[in-house]
Amino acid sequence: MPIPQHIPAGARIVVRVRDGVDSRDGRMKFRDFIGHVRSWDGKHLDLTRDAAANGSRPEQDVSLAADAIVTIKPVPERCKRQAATT
Repeated sequence: MPIPQHIPAGARIVVRVRDGVDSRDGRMKFRDFIGHVRSWDGKHLDLTRDAAANGSRPEQDVSLAADAIVTIKPVPERCKRQAATT
């Protein structure tokens, strides 16, 4: 899948990047980042990575090199949870 030349700031996307070859099994490993685009210049993608839904990881600012990116796909916003009323 070709990487788009333009990605609008604020778009929520999932980005899959190469994470290197596993020394035990010799297979390429990948890592996914889901978040909102801060900027994209064709060489680096600056992304505000979403906090983990279970609270285990806070929101993070990451910069991903274009040559490590395998795919980019748009994803919908998370559903807002409503507080239970009793």
